Amino acid sequence: MYKFDVKKVTEECVKWIRDFFEKNGSGCNAVIGISGGKDSSVSAALMVRAIGKDRVIGVLMPCGEQKDIDMARKLVSVLDIESIEINIQEAVNGVLHEMEDKVSISEQSKINLPPRIRMSVLYAISQSRNGRVVNTCNLSEDWVGYATRYGDGAGDFSPISKLTVTEVKAIGRELGLPADLVDKVPIDGLCGKTDEESLGFTYTELDRYIREGIEPEKAVKKRIDELHERNLFKLQMMACFEPNLDGS
Repeated sequence: MYKFDVKKVTEECVKWIRDFFEKNGSGCNAVIGISGGKDSSVSAALMVRAIGKDRVIGVLMPCGEQKDIDMARKLVSVLDIESIEINIQEAVNGVLHEMEDKVSISEQSKINLPPRIRMSVLYAISQSRNGRVVNTCNLSEDWVGYATRYGDGAGDFSPISKLTVTEVKAIGRELGLPADLVDKVPIDGLCGKTDEESLGFTYTELDRYIREGIEPEKAVKKRIDELHERNLFKLQMMACFEPNLDGS
């Protein structure tokens, strides 16, 4: 029977993060995009526990006015980490303006451009501050492709990508994060809908299906399976041609 030992997993994740930095940049900083949602909040808290608050840099990146920016500011205050706030609206508008007379821009392209620009900002800060970029995706979202490739789906290491939404929340509580940061209704920050409105099912349904094989009602199962199959490429290495050089 499935049982999640939150204390054990949290301790193992903290050790894994420490080991990553020892092998891939001893003394480096963790650079993490802070949205105010559970994933960035829990990931940032894990960084603080693993390597100390003085080595964690939280980057807030509103695109114009972000209605829940106060949650992101609360998180950096609670964790007492350095924060940098960069509004990306001019960058997004500048790219779209340059493109508008040259290519017909799809709505999905417009939605995915901000997270890709955010990731560029994170890497610019990381390279300037001796950092490693934290990927904050979780298993539930990755399972159905709910991440932007080379946007929030990028990073140098990923502490929670093998943990479901339910498990991530449990770790947030174990780390002592305020309830409103852990249980805040997830909004994608792109099209204004909640995650579950966009997906068409709840994370509870998805997590039970992933971890326990408990199938939701038929239509929901079909949608989950289709999204999973369609988006597997996002989790794989880039397809590469392998030349036959030995003549066999």
